[in-house]
Amino acid sequence: MRTIKLTIALLFLLISQVIIAQEKQFTISGYVKDNSSGETLIGASVYSAEAKAGVITNPYGFYSLTLPEGTHNISFKFVGFQTFNKEISLTANQKLNINLVSADVELAEVVVTGEREDANVADVQMSTQKMEIETILKIPALLGEVDVIKSIQLLPGVSTVGEGATGFNVRGGGVGQNLVLLDEAPVFNSSHLFGFFSVFNPDAVKDVKLIKGGIPAQYGGRLSSILDVRMKEGNSKQLKVQGGIGAIFSRLTVEAPIIKDKMSFLIGGRRSYIDILAAPFLNDDLSGSKFNFWDLTAKINYDINENNKIFVSGYWGRDTFGSSNIFESNWGNVTGTLRWNHLFTEKLFMNVTGYISDYDYHLGVNDTQDSFEWDSRVKTYSVKPELTWYLGTKNTITFGGQSIVYDFSPGTTTAKSGGQELPPFSLAKQYGWENALYIGNDQKLSKKVSLQYGLRFSTFSYMGPATTYEYAPAPPNTRKEPILESEKTYEAWEPIETYYNLEPRFAVKYQFNEKSSLKASYNRMAQYIHLISNTSAASPLDVWSPSTNNIRPQIGDQYALGYFRNFKENTFEFSGEVYYKPLQNLIDYIDGADILLNEYLEGDLLPSEGRAYGLELYMKKNKGKLTGWVSYTFARSEQKTDGINLGEYYPARFDQAHNLTVSSFYDINERWSLSANFNFVTGTPTTFPTNQIVVQDYGVPHNVDGVRNNQRIGYYHRLDISATLNGKKKPDKRWEHYWVFGFYNTYARRNPYSVYFQPSAQRPPEGQPAPNQAIRLSVIGTIIPSVSYNFKW
Repeated sequence: MRTIKLTIALLFLLISQVIIAQEKQFTISGYVKDNSSGETLIGASVYSAEAKAGVITNPYGFYSLTLPEGTHNISFKFVGFQTFNKEISLTANQKLNINLVSADVELAEVVVTGEREDANVADVQMSTQKMEIETILKIPALLGEVDVIKSIQLLPGVSTVGEGATGFNVRGGGVGQNLVLLDEAPVFNSSHLFGFFSVFNPDAVKDVKLIKGGIPAQYGGRLSSILDVRMKEGNSKQLKVQGGIGAIFSRLTVEAPIIKDKMSFLIGGRRSYIDILAAPFLNDDLSGSKFNFWDLTAKINYDINENNKIFVSGYWGRDTFGSSNIFESNWGNVTGTLRWNHLFTEKLFMNVTGYISDYDYHLGVNDTQDSFEWDSRVKTYSVKPELTWYLGTKNTITFGGQSIVYDFSPGTTTAKSGGQELPPFSLAKQYGWENALYIGNDQKLSKKVSLQYGLRFSTFSYMGPATTYEYAPAPPNTRKEPILESEKTYEAWEPIETYYNLEPRFAVKYQFNEKSSLKASYNRMAQYIHLISNTSAASPLDVWSPSTNNIRPQIGDQYALGYFRNFKENTFEFSGEVYYKPLQNLIDYIDGADILLNEYLEGDLLPSEGRAYGLELYMKKNKGKLTGWVSYTFARSEQKTDGINLGEYYPARFDQAHNLTVSSFYDINERWSLSANFNFVTGTPTTFPTNQIVVQDYGVPHNVDGVRNNQRIGYYHRLDISATLNGKKKPDKRWEHYWVFGFYNTYARRNPYSVYFQPSAQRPPEGQPAPNQAIRLSVIGTIIPSVSYNFKW
């Protein structure tokens, strides 16, 4: 009932703002671009001093500013670029495209954000952080290879369960609760090499934005966060080549105009070669081992005319791991995006996006007599029309819809035993159809008060062809058996179960002065697909499942409150946020759950509820030779499941109470710069046995009362440092190059990844059971030096 009342209130407030009586006004609109490359600039500020009104450019670099008739001094600003001022006499609507020139005098300083300097205080949206690729390139990284995912893990509210774990966790959410977008197409596995590197080629990345709370209405489908990664459009002015040679992989990116100032392309590739370097040292069963990844990123954009632009982009990537004589596994993503920007008027901007995303994985065991092959994949297809109506200086309305078709292939296997082929086995495909309509408004009530509110209405249908079952009641934490008499068969595109959800969104900002503001937000999110994983960290072989007649959609509400303050002309910025997230219909698992190739998987799943809450503190220095940030997060993430832990809340497997990060950058001179990261995290939960059962003088670990995550592994802390040496710059020469020297895990900390038990190798005294010993597993336990060479032309 509270959700319905809030929804009605938001709709009334939104509709009341659509038609507003105003004095005679006109609109200036256009695109803001980088003068040297023709790339549009996201989040550039356009401001009129006379009207004391301004806007920022949208994700496509477009702006629309409605002002009273008369003379205005318009300033165009973007950090790292020279401010451009232009006086205009506004007596009619005008189109004004601006090319900003890079501020070379500022290149020696690290730019931590690409938005206007006071964006953290002035913008109504909270719990959102952007990272410029220039900053990401400065961060010390494993083997000297910069990485988008590793970089955002240094931000407050973001964590991982350890080295070698894929993905990331945000505000108490699981890996599968993050929507990772590459040019608006979802990426189901964002990691290479089991989480050590991400799928995003930094040379092709233009913008990285992480939304942790106060999520606008145009986003949906996940509970925890949105990671929105935008690719470069390609240099429309001249040929540009850049790349790098590192210890584990190399990369090369080429971008150039096809038709100068109208049509351009970008293509970038990476390939690791650790298996090639190791090949001479491998023999016997390890000969022919494969341990590599590759990816290819490409994009073409075409300015048809002033009112129409088309973008086509794609990603292809694959990881391979195994030995040709023993086993092999591989997995990869393919995405393709087609976007059309259209201007109906100076105030009405439309973007239509269509995409396909295909994630597949393969596991094989090879032997002349016995073999096993397993293939699985997830495909999604979507179309999303979205319009932005710049109603005036006080209202920007966004509305649209999205339709997504899901195609799940849980598993197809072939096997051979004793040289004889066994009948193939396949789990039935599953299909889902998600639809949404949304509308939202960014509204300025006064100089001090701004609102962002909206509503998303989403539906999801579990579709045929499929065969469904009901499951018999069972004691808590035990397997439910299917009732075979309840079997029902559905034809293609026949709805099996349909869910409906209203998802209101609301945020408010009260600005005390130019230096400080207070913000609050609320959002409800519905997630209709589920990552099925009962391990401590997600892996490439985890299963995805749609909501079904037996699996309900996950629902999450988030309440957040934050204080934001800048100091010394925006040199320093501070933020403090608290949040609370009640979660419904989470998935838990019975003890010993079988989640792979299980035809009756739903019988091993348990409904669960959860809660997450925390405090995030963030202090950042933006200017000067020494820049960087300090972030601290206190967070708790808990679940409650009938039959587990006596029905009481217990820590989720990614619960980490304390997380401290220090990132710093120091420019010694024009050629040398230093960077350092320090990270301290309290240990993640794990389950230790509460007693043991003696069987033939061996102690078998055992838990009573279904306790789960009753202990924690040790603290995690690590220091990484790096030094960058820029090559000598020559006048009128386009060639640039630099070396990066780094040390990962500088003091060789053996951070625990997991702890497990096994019987001790020592012979026990006669008549006594063999004791169990705890084994601590560390993925990286030593210092890792690196050197990489990078170039631009």
